[in-house]
Amino acid sequence: MPPSEPAPTAEPTLRPATDDDLPFLRRLYASTRREELAQVDWPEAQKEAFLRMQFEAQHRHYREHYPRARFDVVLVDGEPAGRLYVDVWRDQIRLVDVALLPVHRGRGLGTRLIRSVLDQGEADGKPVTIYVEQFNPALRLYERLGFRRIGEHGVYHLMEWRPDAPSGSALR
Repeated sequence: MPPSEPAPTAEPTLRPATDDDLPFLRRLYASTRREELAQVDWPEAQKEAFLRMQFEAQHRHYREHYPRARFDVVLVDGEPAGRLYVDVWRDQIRLVDVALLPVHRGRGLGTRLIRSVLDQGEADGKPVTIYVEQFNPALRLYERLGFRRIGEHGVYHLMEWRPDAPSGSALR
């Protein structure tokens, strides 16, 4: 493998998130906002306070609006590497959130996690939907996997993958 390509990541496993995972989940959330916060001239303490407040708001929102969702910690070699939150509804599967620590990004792990959700959609005959920020670099990944934009909500695109869409299954 050429040195410019990242080494493949071990096969991930999932386990339900618990309150004991909150420090890890806060750190993971902060890692997803690092580039954004690098643009602001705030003292580190202010950035940390902002990240804590934003994480807590997101955590409450997810728990309130997706009470039956699976909130899983992604493990690689037994160590926390990310999160995968999925809610199964009568008519669709909602990919609530997927995030990985920076060291695990760009190695195919996110693609494998998302494809596992698409496999469930295929088996259940249900579309998979997700809200993606319009400037999120992962937008290209979702499009490559066959997701299409079907709506807007503020700065978010509502995207959908359908089990009968040729582009989604052709990538398997």
